[in-house]
Amino acid sequence: MLDRDGFRPNVGIVLLNSRNQVFWGKRLRTHSWQFPQGGIKHGESPEQAMYRELHEEVGLRPEHVQILARTRDWLRYEVPEQYIRRDARGHYKGQKQIWFLLRLVGRDSDMNLRATDHPEFDAWRWNDYWVPLDVVIEFKRGVYEMALTELARFLPRANHHNRFLRAGLRAQRHEAAPAQHGASPGSIDESGLVND
Repeated sequence: MLDRDGFRPNVGIVLLNSRNQVFWGKRLRTHSWQFPQGGIKHGESPEQAMYRELHEEVGLRPEHVQILARTRDWLRYEVPEQYIRRDARGHYKGQKQIWFLLRLVGRDSDMNLRATDHPEFDAWRWNDYWVPLDVVIEFKRGVYEMALTELARFLPRANHHNRFLRAGLRAQRHEAAPAQHGASPGSIDESGLVND
């Protein structure tokens, strides 16, 4: 399901633990790490899609999380043409996403990367809030920065990593942009589009 501009509606999930660290998943059989995300099916609201993706990718149910915030508008990123299946080129451009900030109210042991027959991740870890900006594949970096920046104001103050940390990370990134060794942006899904 694409919009008229060639973007697939999608949700992104920033899942926090009690220390305001974020869930970071390693994509199945790759060296690529990312936040949970996935397409919105026809007839689903963004919130319904978020809960479905949360269960499919991380194994969590609605009772395991608390919604703290969501982005106001769609955030978009384009997928480089070399990652799009040849017959989908020309009409598929990328993703438009609503991002949700969730607090884990369950336990780490509630997470199950094998909750479905089609797992997305084969490993996970907790990272400091801003770290994903430095390690996500480059074409997603802009949308990650927009989402994390917009959602940061909803972090509980006790462990909030402030703007000085973010500014320091950004300065380091501009001085020496890290190489994306072996980063794989995603797999091709049944519709012929990059499944990211």
